[in-house]
Amino acid sequence: MTTGTVPDTAGLERRLGVFDAVVIGLGSMIGAGVFAALAPAAAAAGSGLLAALAVAAVVAYCNATSSARLAARHPASGGTYVYGRERLGPFWGHLAGWGFVAGKTASCAAMALTVGAYLWPAQAHAVAVAAVVALTAVNYAGVQKSAWLSRVIVAVVLAVLAATVTVCLAGGSGGRALPAVGSGPGAGGVLEAAGLLFFAFAGYARIATLGEEVRDPARTVPRAIPLALAITLTVYTAVAVAVLVVLGPERLAHSTAPLVEAVRAAGAPALAPVVRAGAAVAALGSLLALILGVSRTTLAMARDRHLPHALAAVHPRFHGPHRAELAVGAVVAVVAGTADVRGAIGFSSFGVLVYYAIANAAARTLTPEENRPPRAVPLVGAAGCLVLACTLPAASVAAGAAVLALGAASYGLRRAVSSGRR
Repeated sequence: MTTGTVPDTAGLERRLGVFDAVVIGLGSMIGAGVFAALAPAAAAAGSGLLAALAVAAVVAYCNATSSARLAARHPASGGTYVYGRERLGPFWGHLAGWGFVAGKTASCAAMALTVGAYLWPAQAHAVAVAAVVALTAVNYAGVQKSAWLSRVIVAVVLAVLAATVTVCLAGGSGGRALPAVGSGPGAGGVLEAAGLLFFAFAGYARIATLGEEVRDPARTVPRAIPLALAITLTVYTAVAVAVLVVLGPERLAHSTAPLVEAVRAAGAPALAPVVRAGAAVAALGSLLALILGVSRTTLAMARDRHLPHALAAVHPRFHGPHRAELAVGAVVAVVAGTADVRGAIGFSSFGVLVYYAIANAAARTLTPEENRPPRAVPLVGAAGCLVLACTLPAASVAAGAAVLALGAASYGLRRAVSSGRR
């Protein structure tokens, strides 16, 4: 396997075990999904929200399985950028990396703005920029510190979510049952909501992009990805059921802070400040893991000169891609100062769904000796990604397609320039 590593680029240090990798994935998925994606998904699916969650989970499971098998075979930073390059060719790797970096930059901005909206709504953009700067500094100091902080964040968020679910189901439902599936936008709305909810499941990509920094990646990554996904799905289902029982789909769809509104409706207004704090902590955890993953894909692309080669440097003391981290942090800070949260979710989902469609296509090239997944898994995963991407809001599809076209054009220009120099 070729890695594209050049003489002046040191390798990253393998420090993370299964527990650390699972926690980094949880920090990304739980923070994004519970506090950011439920309301827009309910607006699309209505009473079909839980069905949309199930669809998103099936596609995510296929993607996780394909990603785990590929990560075990190609344990290097970059995730599907590396898998696409090695299994399908340089163009597909470039397109996957481009979609990931663009989509996840939007995700970073969305999470930073969520922090601002919960902590200081009147100055949401300023708080968002400050959060990006602070967490970029944490990542700069080394991945071990990032993993330690993720442990604390995940523990706090899970405690808050457990309290929310308990209050809603034990004392606040007033005898209400879950709304019956069937009213609302129908299958199209369910698929659109599934695409939006997929934004929340994509945190397991952070685990795959850390393939160069985990111990024994052939065993660690395939174990960590399904574990993180299963825990997240369990948490999502419990929270979605609790909030739907208390608020109903229509009220949930129009809520800017659904979990806060749910505990108030359940008769526990004193818990609202705790939920707000938990939401801010969750978004910080997601932002931390997202910046970590985007910087590693940037590192891999810079090594192959698909991005400026200067970004391929690894810090001699902290053993992290410090220039890539600073560049990603700067871009995210600019976007967070001007972006809109809900628009960012749709744009991010489109880019990440294309990214995983390429991952599934790459997984189909694995041989039995390479521990390929069952043949149906990458087929269902790829088809699911493409269908969900196309059913997202039209503005998200148009913006995402334009960004991918720009990425394809940049690849062609790079190849033309390289050929002209020969």
